[in-house]
Amino acid sequence: MLKVISAFVLLAQLFPTAPPGVDRLDANARASGNRKDLAVAIGRALFHTEWPAQVLNVYADGFGGHDIAGLRVSGEHFHHSLTRDQFVDEIASLVRETFAAAPVDEVDVWASVPLRVGKDVIVAGDLAQPSSRSVFTVSVSRGERMAAFVGRMRASRRVYWDQEWARTTLK
Repeated sequence: MLKVISAFVLLAQLFPTAPPGVDRLDANARASGNRKDLAVAIGRALFHTEWPAQVLNVYADGFGGHDIAGLRVSGEHFHHSLTRDQFVDEIASLVRETFAAAPVDEVDVWASVPLRVGKDVIVAGDLAQPSSRSVFTVSVSRGERMAAFVGRMRASRRVYWDQEWARTTLK
C-alpha cells in the first residue's frame, strides 16, 4: 500500500493538475473527429493535468463499430526538459488515461514539430504544403498490456522515433 501511495505522490509531482476549468474549456476547443463526444470526454480527462509535453489535440473517430482515439502532442516547448524515458512514461500515462476516459479500441499518439515555412508557402486549401512533421508515432490496442506497451516503446518496436529529434530534444 505504501508503494501505491508513493507512486501517486510521484505522479502528482511529475504531472501537476492544471488550473480549474482548463479541462472543460480545452476539451471542447481541441476536440475533433466524427465521435467528438468521445474526444471531449478524453480531453476532459487529459486536460485536467499539465503534461510536460503538451497535448495539442484529441480526436475520436468511429467506423464499423470501432472507435479510435488520437492524441497530437507537441514535440517542442515542453513545460520542463524531458528524457526519452520520461517521454515514454508520459505517453504511457496519456494512453492509460485515454482508455480509462472512453471506450475506444485503439489510441494513436504522435508528436509533431512545426516546419519553418516562408511567407509565400500555402498552408491551407488544395495546394497546401505541410506545416508540421511527425517526430514520434505509436499505436496501441486496448488489449495490449501496459507493461508490454512501455517495453515496446523503450525497445523502439512498432514505434517511430525521428532519431535526430529524439537525440537533440530528449536529454
